[in-house]
Amino acid sequence: MDNTIEYLNTDLDLISSGDLGPLASVLKAGGIFDLHVTRMDDGLWYARFETNETYSEPEPNIAAMLDVLEKLPEPMRASWDQCTLREFNIGYDCGDKPWAFNQGLTAELLGRMAAARATLRFTLYPDKG
Repeated sequence: MDNTIEYLNTDLDLISSGDLGPLASVLKAGGIFDLHVTRMDDGLWYARFETNETYSEPEPNIAAMLDVLEKLPEPMRASWDQCTLREFNIGYDCGDKPWAFNQGLTAELLGRMAAARATLRFTLYPDKG
């Protein structure tokens, strides 16, 4: 590893009391694939999704997911609305260069996220070097 800070990807994490399998199928048809869709011992469904495309910044990645989410048909929209967690989790691989690193999200994208009632989280993965 060359110790360079870089954007990895954005996951979409969901938690629901309802079965997320049908929603996962609709998302997959739109290019958002599931890493897992699991009912846990607490009776809740947990799911994590990513896009099929690779991006160098989070903005187009999140926008691609929102493009699909904003067109959800009923009852998939109801399944989305039933989720107690709808979170975009932006992941970065950390390093010590460059000296400064930044990426941002536009007001338009943040508005779309808010309209979808989604939250935002950042995950920073330490340098393994």
